[in-house]
Amino acid sequence: MVTTYVIPALVFGAIGLVAGVLLTVCSKVFEVKTDERIEAVNEILPQINCGACGFSGCSDYANAIIRNGVPTNLCKPGGKDCEAKISALMGLENMDITAQVAVVRCNGNCNNTSNKFKFDGIQSCKAAERFYSGSTSCSHGCLGYGDCAAVCPQDAITVVDGLARVDKAKCIGCGLCVKACPNRLIVVHDITNHVDVCCSSTELGKIVRSVCKTGCIGCKKCEKSCEFGAITVENNLARIDYSKCTSCGKCADACPVHAIQSCGVSAPVPKAAEEKKEA
Repeated sequence: MVTTYVIPALVFGAIGLVAGVLLTVCSKVFEVKTDERIEAVNEILPQINCGACGFSGCSDYANAIIRNGVPTNLCKPGGKDCEAKISALMGLENMDITAQVAVVRCNGNCNNTSNKFKFDGIQSCKAAERFYSGSTSCSHGCLGYGDCAAVCPQDAITVVDGLARVDKAKCIGCGLCVKACPNRLIVVHDITNHVDVCCSSTELGKIVRSVCKTGCIGCKKCEKSCEFGAITVENNLARIDYSKCTSCGKCADACPVHAIQSCGVSAPVPKAAEEKKEA
């Protein structure tokens, strides 16, 4: 009677012991060795996992730096401090890195545009955009419900008078707001680029003027004023080539509707207009 239970128990015990030994041996033989530097680099990165570096997250970027020799200056949110720490860890020379900032290419606040109707649905830009392209008169403009502000890890975006505004002092250029905006109004570029076209409408000037006081009307006065050929009007909308732009501000002075201005601040009064007013 005892053997009925003892022998099977011993057999199963022996099988378990052999299996355990085999698993231990296999784990040692087929062990994938990891470089401790990967974890060290990953700890230096900001862990925002924004994808601005071109990788799916901070851990993937850290792995690429160690295993594939990817440059150490791709993390814009981390900035110079992050790059310097990684370079020091790797025994490399520091690489140049330019801080970036998000810019909302729209100036359609409550004073410059109006609403077509009152939106009573879910108070988000994504939901509003699906309902007749939003409640604002300009279907290309900022919807004003703050989806961009909700994803910003630095609280750098606020909605003022129905328009998203970026605090350059807080912005780290991660680009999460770019992905959150359903109208694709937000871009990220070098903080040294001081001038931008704060409009995204490609409608004819007459239509733009009927829905927004400061929308680009495609008059090409900015294009004619730029001696470096940095600004051109295509598809009824002015755009700046920053490889040619010197941030001189002549295009902003030439713009009759104040659509061109310094990034993230209220539109400056053009010098020509100021002189005319004083005269």
